[in-house]
Amino acid sequence: MGYVSETTNNTLRNPLRTAFAICPSLLALTLAACAPAPPATGIDDPYEDHNRNVHELNKSLDRAFVRPGAEGYGSAVPDPVRRGVSNFVNNIDLPRMVVNDILQGKVEDAGVNTFRFLVNSTFGLGGLLDVARDGGLEARNTDFGETLHVWGWKEGRYLELPAIGPSTERDALGKVVDFALNPLKNSLTREQHAGVVALGFASQLGDRDQFSQTIDSILYESADSYAQARLLYLQNRRYQLGGEGTFDYVDPYEDPYYDPYEDPYEE
Repeated sequence: MGYVSETTNNTLRNPLRTAFAICPSLLALTLAACAPAPPATGIDDPYEDHNRNVHELNKSLDRAFVRPGAEGYGSAVPDPVRRGVSNFVNNIDLPRMVVNDILQGKVEDAGVNTFRFLVNSTFGLGGLLDVARDGGLEARNTDFGETLHVWGWKEGRYLELPAIGPSTERDALGKVVDFALNPLKNSLTREQHAGVVALGFASQLGDRDQFSQTIDSILYESADSYAQARLLYLQNRRYQLGGEGTFDYVDPYEDPYYDPYEDPYEE
């Protein structure tokens, strides 16, 4: 699910994603760059009724399939194997990040991500081991949504996407482009591509299991899980992009259990 993907520094971290159906608002994505300014609250959510319905669908999917699958994966698969799967998926996603770095004009980040890919692919058993990180070279995470931000595209309206979770019009378009942007994709056979997709799904289950306490607190313990997920996503995303809109930009990771609807005087 997409709730963690953003909260875990693309870790929600953002992993090669399986293609899912995008909600009908996708038709409006090309207008995101010239969308009107958001209201004073900093949240532009004219599709709230539809988004809430999608949110309930996503919660049902999580409750019935994703959470049990993540718990089973976390219990059955040893930690070193889970870590290797996550490392491999993150490594094979690096060429996509390099393309975005170049499109954003970030030459240094493109060099770091290229070097990480070469080192891990060569000395890390195809990426199963993150030897570059062990040597102090961290990934410079990015995506096409950030590329659009650098190009001047506005955030657009808030969306909740089926099976993916919180997004905006700009980031939803970015997800679609990112899915096809990895230059490695064309070099894989059909069987290899299916394997990468399967490993990407396994990596997502690993993230869901690792951050289950935080995710469960948002989805099942908040007074309004939709509003909580929306607020955390927008805070986190805008913080990542250096501040955009009218929120006060504090680090959203400081207190992941914060509930804006909680009564501070309740015993």
